[in-house]
Amino acid sequence: NTATAGFMLAFNQVRTHFQDVFRSLFTADDDCDLILLDQNDPLECDIDIIAKPKGKRPKSIHQLSGGEKTLTAIALLFSLYLLKPAPFCIFDEVDAPLDDINIEKFNHIIRKFSKSSQFIIITHNKLTMAEVDVLYGVYMEEQGISGVTSVDFRKYDHEIVLEEMER
Repeated sequence: NTATAGFMLAFNQVRTHFQDVFRSLFTADDDCDLILLDQNDPLECDIDIIAKPKGKRPKSIHQLSGGEKTLTAIALLFSLYLLKPAPFCIFDEVDAPLDDINIEKFNHIIRKFSKSSQFIIITHNKLTMAEVDVLYGVYMEEQGISGVTSVDFRKYDHEIVLEEMER
């Protein structure tokens, strides 16, 4: 009974966070939900993820585009994060299936949550790389030997760079 009560409390919090984060990644009019498939046995049952972006009424999450599935998964990850925030999070190419508009949404949520956690993002996306504070590059010095280089953008005065670009 104690485990079930604790699970249901956490589940309902994650469910509320999921709806909020999902709508921040899509629009306020979009609908989503997490549903327990067996209310009588919440600790052992499956959880159905409902995601209905505006203009779509999929019967299954499998009918969403790759980008919509990715944003839905990101919404779920951040919903769990909000239940118990971590000091750092690692994302390995989660932005790969996203187009430029959805990359901006992803970058926005990373910026928002990076006030309280550190994010390590492995990416090949230039828009994501353009938003970071520190960029690490891994390269092969010679066969079998990798090297690492870094650029800390926090050390540079962005105002001066922008003024020079305008000239």
